[in-house]
Amino acid sequence: MTVCQTMEGADHGANLHPALFSPVRIGTLDLPNRVVMAPLTRARAGTDQVPTTMMAHYYAQRADCGLIISEATAVDRLGMGWYGAPGLWDEAMVAGWRVVTDAVHSAGGRIFAQLWHMGRLVLPEYLDGELPIGPSPIAGEGETMAPPEPGYGGGFLPMKPYVVPREMNQADIDRVIASYSAAARNAVAAGFDGVEIHGANGYIIDQFLQSKTNRRSDGYGGSVAHRTRLLREIVEAVATQIDRGRIGLRISPTSERKGMGDEDPGLLAEAIGRIASDFDIAYVHLIEPIASGFMERPEYPVMARLRGAYAGAVIQNGSFDATMADAFIAGGQADAVSFGRPYIANPDLVRRMRQGLPLASANFDFAYVGGERGYTDYPLAD
Repeated sequence: MTVCQTMEGADHGANLHPALFSPVRIGTLDLPNRVVMAPLTRARAGTDQVPTTMMAHYYAQRADCGLIISEATAVDRLGMGWYGAPGLWDEAMVAGWRVVTDAVHSAGGRIFAQLWHMGRLVLPEYLDGELPIGPSPIAGEGETMAPPEPGYGGGFLPMKPYVVPREMNQADIDRVIASYSAAARNAVAAGFDGVEIHGANGYIIDQFLQSKTNRRSDGYGGSVAHRTRLLREIVEAVATQIDRGRIGLRISPTSERKGMGDEDPGLLAEAIGRIASDFDIAYVHLIEPIASGFMERPEYPVMARLRGAYAGAVIQNGSFDATMADAFIAGGQADAVSFGRPYIANPDLVRRMRQGLPLASANFDFAYVGGERGYTDYPLAD
């Protein structure tokens, strides 16, 4: 059911979801409610990957949730393959993000930076013709947006298929680890309240984690212990730059999008949970849809196995409405729930869910391209 369907005739002044809107401590951060804004790549940074004042306005509009997790933010030039997405590897990017975090904090919010490297999913067009890097020479499935031709004036971008990446050597691996560490340091300098390591959705960490995309025979491939080694080393490096209680990790061990897949997602979730436990990080952000949509609902969910290995906070994500989020939290199946697509058209999502107001629908023609239209121009509920 949608929120609109379940809340017809509700008292718009009532708190309809007491568990969802109760305070919670996650890591070393106190949140006023358990609504998390999930990362949403919106492609409004400049062509130099520097965040803009328009982005600051967008995030400040949504600052009444418990926690904002920023859009995926590249840690290195080799990991950037999305036109208009932001980065966090130089001083100009740090300064741009500082405007965003200041705006969120002025509005009373909290924001983590999601640290991202796309690995094999970067097109050579973003790398001056270089091949992207990946754990093994296996191309992603499907197509992605390529950068526009000179003179681009807006509108849809060309689509191109993924290419076979160059298999990473030890120097490449060391560079990725160092890039995550440097980005975490830059996130602190930019005023973020914490960082989320992006280990989901088929990007570089996920490419190492899942057996279908990692065919290596060295210490980073083969067994689950070896396939999780890069993740462990990245968490360790990030933890040298920021308090462990301000580190999150996003994972999607059951996802098969973009050519992903694992022989035993439950076992993988346990191994990831042990790493999260060993470093005592703030939370694990699990993408495990309760209904098929953007991602398929898994036949064999891994939440219980993750919980068996990790006693910290778990943020659930995937096709939730307010009613189901409240039920999961009340039943101990999540400590918080993140909402992605509903946040596109509903900057006041917290109020709408708390009071049972209808949700607006997003215009996806302007989700990833354009300016204020389809980004900061969605109205508040009456």
